Amino acid sequence: MRRKINPQPELDLYRSNLNLTNQYYEKYEAVSRILDQNPKILDLVHKDLKEALRSCTSEDRGGGRFQYTTDTALRILIGQIIEGCSLREIIIRIDDSNYLRRFVRIHGGPMMDFTTLCKLKNCMSSETWKKINQALAQHAVAQTLIDGDKIRLDTSAVETHIHWPTDSSLLWDSYRVLARLVEAARELDADAVGNGRLQTRKAKKLSVKIARKASRKPQSQEALKPLYSSLIQLVTDIGHWSQSVREALQERKSRYGILEQATAEHLASELAHYRDLALRVIDQATRRVLDGLSVPNQEKIFSIFEPHTELLQRGKAGKPIEFGHMMQIQQVGGKFITDYDVFEKKPVEHQLLEPALASHHRLFGHSPKMVTADKGYYQDMSAIDRLEKKVELVAIAKKGGRTPEQRQRETDPDFRFAQRFRAGVEGTISFLKRALGLSRCLNRGWEHYVSTIGAAIFTHNLLVLARG
Repeated sequence: MRRKINPQPELDLYRSNLNLTNQYYEKYEAVSRILDQNPKILDLVHKDLKEALRSCTSEDRGGGRFQYTTDTALRILIGQIIEGCSLREIIIRIDDSNYLRRFVRIHGGPMMDFTTLCKLKNCMSSETWKKINQALAQHAVAQTLIDGDKIRLDTSAVETHIHWPTDSSLLWDSYRVLARLVEAARELDADAVGNGRLQTRKAKKLSVKIARKASRKPQSQEALKPLYSSLIQLVTDIGHWSQSVREALQERKSRYGILEQATAEHLASELAHYRDLALRVIDQATRRVLDGLSVPNQEKIFSIFEPHTELLQRGKAGKPIEFGHMMQIQQVGGKFITDYDVFEKKPVEHQLLEPALASHHRLFGHSPKMVTADKGYYQDMSAIDRLEKKVELVAIAKKGGRTPEQRQRETDPDFRFAQRFRAGVEGTISFLKRALGLSRCLNRGWEHYVSTIGAAIFTHNLLVLARG
């Protein structure tokens, strides 16, 4: 049976004479104790990893076999977020550090390689990260490490890993990806592709020429239309070609061996996926540039690699436009995040209050005495009055002008105290982005995007409890 944990510790022979180093060690020791006190977390992770771990046995130098555990994989992923490293960098850092080896419980065995770690990380679903966050919150409540007297809410944007989208760059992305797939299909079966010639250099030159002309002094849109027409035609042609290649691969796959069949099925799937996205890019470029029409943001595609990306206009001075998705965190005193949500489409903030209070009630068994949030959560005074039947103090400032009664309400000492408490959530969001990697999600796909946020919040809560 695949083990979840290696309970045999190694002798601690690596203490330092530097207080700073010992503080670093103590942080990891506290995180380790919290994980050991919560076997339910390991059970949840093990359900996702147990099958993948079957193929993750490493040959030791002496000829023995070293089996990685679920506990080791989870601890490496936590260490990656704490250290702010990429997957490759954390492998090197742990391999070179006696103390980090002790934390992840590899000890003297061979270090897990990057490919194995990447595979295990991708096996952990966003639902599992949500569940282990809930399990950690339940542990904190049971141990009276947090209380539910007050709660603060806020939303923030987490960017996806895309370049700034323009019609020409999206058309070029579509062409080069389809060209790469057609070339891969040609290496597999030249007859399925035919004698057609790729025009990758021409497509790139057109894209660069459009970008250069558009970046100069005001040019009429008419001057760019011939270039766009040529580039759109190239992408249209390779879209038709990729469709015929996909059909040929599917018709001829019975002639291939087992490995070639798997490769052909993968190429056919990729060709269909990126062709559909290229058609959307062609449609929006034609409507916007050639027809001069305005395309609503919800109908646009901003990246063929992260097609789920949403354009966010939040009125921020530094970043008026962001590309990604909104998340909401709800936090109690002591900076512990009791729940979070990630939204594929930007939510209406005042509609998030009732679900947040319901989540809080499920965790603590009672409603908070105080709830506070920024002006985005304000709907009207009748909604505030309804909330105050459940909560003693609702400290959400009003948008726009105020009546004398509303001004008096917002200058009340209790209200102002609650608003000062609310401001603390901004520091938490800053820490999540600055130290735990949520300024931009580098993982591809919606599922991995949500998992990345869940992993960062879980690590944040571990550090909060470790400091306590």
